[in-house]
Amino acid sequence: MISSCESLFFPKPKGYNRIEIPEVKYMALPDSLPYSFEYSSMAKLLQDSSWISERFWTDLSYEQFDATIQITYKPIGGDKAFLEELLNDSYKLTSKHNVKAYAIDESIIVLKNGDMATLMELSGEVPSQFQFHTTDSVNHFLRGALYFKSSTKNDSLAPVINYIKQDMIHLLNTLEWDK
Repeated sequence: MISSCESLFFPKPKGYNRIEIPEVKYMALPDSLPYSFEYSSMAKLLQDSSWISERFWTDLSYEQFDATIQITYKPIGGDKAFLEELLNDSYKLTSKHNVKAYAIDESIIVLKNGDMATLMELSGEVPSQFQFHTTDSVNHFLRGALYFKSSTKNDSLAPVINYIKQDMIHLLNTLEWDK
């Protein structure tokens, strides 16, 4: 009888990292800014790297997910031309992702404070999967963009992207401008 030492090899299917999504809890932004909102207790509020020239820009860092929401703010001061420039810049920054994005879904929502916000959800292997901008059309303009420092594929990050996206929508719905 002939026996063989040969064993059958079966490759393992690709797996994904297990990502634990924490319970959502929110806290208020410090009152040193011309706007306020609630943000996730999982995020750490940091000064933006351009804090010297742009005093009211902040970062919300989700260190456990290697993600950051960059918040940029500009006072408008009633200047309609400046507001139009800021809106155009926001759209230009989003459209720069067209190289890798296979879709950019844009929607407009009415916030609890009565203002409108434009949400942009980017699909594909893009560095920023979700962005928004909002304004009161007279005095304030706020823009936010989610960025990951990780090279992990977006389909693996989907639970985290959805978690932070909901945080960003909560941020918008609790947004109040200083008078």
